[in-house]
Amino acid sequence: MTRDFNLIIIGDEILHGSRQDKHFPYFKNLLETHGLRLNSVQYLPDERPQLAKQLERSFSDGPPAFVTGGIGATPDDHTRQAAAEAAKCPLQRHPEAAALIEAVTRKRGESTDSPEHRQRLHMADFPQGAQIIPNPYNGIAGFTLLHHHFLPGFPVMAHPMAEWVLHTHYAESFHRVPTDQRAILVYGLPESRITPLMEHIEHTYPGIRTYSLPSVGRTTPDGQHTHPHIEFGLKAEGEACTYIDTAWTHTLDTLRRLGAQLHDTQEAV
Repeated sequence: MTRDFNLIIIGDEILHGSRQDKHFPYFKNLLETHGLRLNSVQYLPDERPQLAKQLERSFSDGPPAFVTGGIGATPDDHTRQAAAEAAKCPLQRHPEAAALIEAVTRKRGESTDSPEHRQRLHMADFPQGAQIIPNPYNGIAGFTLLHHHFLPGFPVMAHPMAEWVLHTHYAESFHRVPTDQRAILVYGLPESRITPLMEHIEHTYPGIRTYSLPSVGRTTPDGQHTHPHIEFGLKAEGEACTYIDTAWTHTLDTLRRLGAQLHDTQEAV
């Protein structure tokens, strides 16, 4: 059963700041909505040697991955070639992908003998053995290779294609492992005072994970002040969900004994 996924985001435009990444928040939410988990995120440039090196590593020892960007047919698109190099296989024209591109060309009223069409056909050159991922936006497919799902960089294309991948290949993994969590805002205590509690909870309740997210406080432009505080919480998976309430009661009682002021996470003061 597959539960963890990696995300590889490719593009100089993101690393250089000329485009804002929209993939990370989308994929995190998409996976969590289906009871799955984003394991790691990696940002890579449009440089073939580095792409090939990182993809080879991901192919060999990582969970399934979504890979966005660089599968076009311009000189700065290197992902298809790098994937083939990483998998140690040749690029090969995929007949179904080529047929889809021909349909796009004819729909545009262009000749299949035109230079534009011949250039476009390069986007049907996939690593040998790849399977296509349909693109509902413009018909030009992505591809799957070694449990890695290669998508365009454009969110309007990549995101519905990713949903198709999940429902087609991983539906049996949806919501197979229960998860639960609790959180509270803690005022009046430094992290050093709650660290022993975190260690005690994780030791006493196996499978429960604690977390602590400090905030230094801030003043908004309209003069509203938020005091320094810590978002403190518990996370549980599987069997640990059955005793998270007990662990949470233990946590709150201990924080109160330590003199903390507690507020709901929606009530920062």
